[in-house]
Amino acid sequence: MATVRVRWRPGILLLCGSGACVGAMMAGADGDRLLAGTWGGEHVALIVTDAGAHVEFDCAFGDISQPLTVDPDGRLAVDGVYVQERGGPVREGEEPVRKPARYSGRLSGQTLTFDVILIESNDTVGSFTVVRGATPRVRKCM
Repeated sequence: MATVRVRWRPGILLLCGSGACVGAMMAGADGDRLLAGTWGGEHVALIVTDAGAHVEFDCAFGDISQPLTVDPDGRLAVDGVYVQERGGPVREGEEPVRKPARYSGRLSGQTLTFDVILIESNDTVGSFTVVRGATPRVRKCM
């Protein structure tokens, strides 16, 4: 039977067993928050801050203006915006169309898998997987 040790670091709970530690949340009274920093994946970069997050997709981006918290089962559900980009120059004064979007998924260790759904149309933009500290691989529109 493996021995599991629990160690506290400022704001982070690390569970260690068999020489490996897992921890991607910061304990808080209002739920567990995803740790700030870059979470990378294929076609996506999630930049988490204490106040929310910015997401870069291939030819799109999104913003979340509230802390990213997960419930005790690691589930995440938060509203933000999604902006589809296009190639070519942007005209002076042109404002992008910001669509309300729901970002929902599940955190497992250092990996977050999430879906982006446009609220008004209920269209799914896609499913994405990011890993804390991994290098994002995003291809922007030309």
